[in-house]
Amino acid sequence: MDSAHRISVHVETTYLEDQSAPQAQRFVFGYTITIRNEGQVAAQLLTRHWIITDADGHQQEVRGEGVVGEKPHLQPGQGFRYTSGAVLQTPVGAMQGSYQMLADDGLHFEAPIAPFRLAKPGLLQ
Repeated sequence: MDSAHRISVHVETTYLEDQSAPQAQRFVFGYTITIRNEGQVAAQLLTRHWIITDADGHQQEVRGEGVVGEKPHLQPGQGFRYTSGAVLQTPVGAMQGSYQMLADDGLHFEAPIAPFRLAKPGLLQ
């Protein structure tokens, strides 16, 4: 990716014990994402694509418009933070994906989201 079009993605995850029901194989995780435009051209987030994988290898694929009902338009140096969630059938899983962006100069590009772990505390070190 060239320096004019660069989006960074930082993820923090939380296990939501009060919404989970392990006996029913329901493990709920929250994740907070900070998207930052580290490029030189303003860009808008148009769509998202997620691949969510649980410990049994079951995958969910999620595609949609924007994030949390918004399509943030980020000026160079500007960030956008949001919180969402995922439900797994196992206490451990992973997510990865990408945001599809449109820069003000007309270039469509992808901002990759590196794989990150979802895990109930105490299971993994």
